[in-house]
Amino acid sequence: MRVAIAADHGGYKLKEEIKTLLEQMNISYEDFGCECEVSVDYPDYALPVAEKVAAGEFDRGILICGTGIGMTIAANKVPGVRCALVHDTFSARATREHNDSNILAMGERVIGPGLAFDIVKIWLETEFSGGRHERRIEKIKAAEAKLGVR
Repeated sequence: MRVAIAADHGGYKLKEEIKTLLEQMNISYEDFGCECEVSVDYPDYALPVAEKVAAGEFDRGILICGTGIGMTIAANKVPGVRCALVHDTFSARATREHNDSNILAMGERVIGPGLAFDIVKIWLETEFSGGRHERRIEKIKAAEAKLGVR
């Protein structure tokens, strides 16, 4: 599995901690920034990750900002992306099993590193269950196609 990861200034510290977790899990990743806590614009980091995941260059993406909201909104503008904002373990599992999310967003100012680690582990290890959920994902893809989106 290859993971693209990025954060803005509000998620920088948590991103650095998540990178350590990915290394411990032997998961290959590429860091798309940012590299400090100086104010930056979250779309500049969310969109490249979303584009790379949508293009299939990475299997999954992880985005972190202060709340996770801005990153989620920006990433979901990219066709083929199903970015889920998650701050609990139940949702981490459900968004993979039911929604086949390919990008995880979290807020550093909302959760601590311990919970974030649990969320990332669950999200990375949970497979899409398919079945009745596949029908719903196909409807999303059809809507993108109808709108002329990829």
